[in-house]
Amino acid sequence: MRSMGGQRVTEAVAGAVALLRTVADRDWDGVKAGRLTWSCRLTAFHVAEGLIAYAGQLAGRAQDEYVPFEITLDEGTDNSGLLQVIGTTGALLAATVASTPREVRAFHPCPFRSADREGFAAMGIAEVVLHTHDIAEGLGLAYAPPAELCEDLLMRLFPHVRPGPEPWPTLLWATGRGDLPGREPVTEWRWSNNLVIPTERLTLQGVTPAAATDLRMGGTGGFEWLDGEPFEGTREAAGMLVKAYEAGVHRPEWGVFVLVRSQDGRAVGSMGFHGAPDEEGRAEVGYDLVEGARGHGYATEALRSLAAWALASDDVGTLFATVERANVPSQGVVTRAGFTRVSEDEQTYAYALHR
Repeated sequence: MRSMGGQRVTEAVAGAVALLRTVADRDWDGVKAGRLTWSCRLTAFHVAEGLIAYAGQLAGRAQDEYVPFEITLDEGTDNSGLLQVIGTTGALLAATVASTPREVRAFHPCPFRSADREGFAAMGIAEVVLHTHDIAEGLGLAYAPPAELCEDLLMRLFPHVRPGPEPWPTLLWATGRGDLPGREPVTEWRWSNNLVIPTERLTLQGVTPAAATDLRMGGTGGFEWLDGEPFEGTREAAGMLVKAYEAGVHRPEWGVFVLVRSQDGRAVGSMGFHGAPDEEGRAEVGYDLVEGARGHGYATEALRSLAAWALASDDVGTLFATVERANVPSQGVVTRAGFTRVSEDEQTYAYALHR
């Protein structure tokens, strides 16, 4: 799985600074940045502000709000000096991402009030490439970041957006900066960091399309698995998520969650929904555990928390689970989580939990 780490922050910043340095002698104050209302210079300063803010959130482990600080430029700082500031703040974010443990999350409002190190790296990179595009457009320069980088940004920050024929034009469209044939213009947008639901001993960590793609292909999805790899049901669920993403119907909060043990950061299984709730407010859940994690109550604990989260949503009135008749342990999981049997056939039992 391609990591969204500090090195990629460094590469994105270096590419942007190298391009903008070629026009550092021009007037950035008097030129509007692309479709923005800001000038090219104000947009460049905003990039530096975003990079240092993300580094501050992550380094300070902020949990409830933005760390209350801002940066200013010395009087008389020219465009070359501003580019130096962008390079420096980019280096600070890259170093912070590289030194932050995987399980750390810090406050960001969109949309579930937290992000991990890769989320902050992705947001920082997106700020760089998108605003470099804005500045380049204003100054008449050609700019396009690597397609692979844009694809990864889309899968991590825009999981609800159906992929287009090319990643860069799709990213520009998704952020209101371009048009795509057959799609309505975007006028409002936001990042979408993955949802994390805590339990007493676990965290349920939402799987991004990037992680799901890796899991489907036999990788780890970026997780450290208790038994070295996930159980086969996790890979099947990841495949369903990828299909939904490619079709443009994936809703991240109704996707797949990996169950990560708080004591050691090991992934012990997965749990999630077979799709978004239907028009009648019904959703189906499924789960599995690696063999080494069974018999410790992890599935029951996770299902209780996931069910409580789902039923607190206005979208859901009933949760369902289908369990094979022979799978007695799984029947115990759903009943301990509050589900009751509502029907059966020759091979399975159906269970339901109502709001």
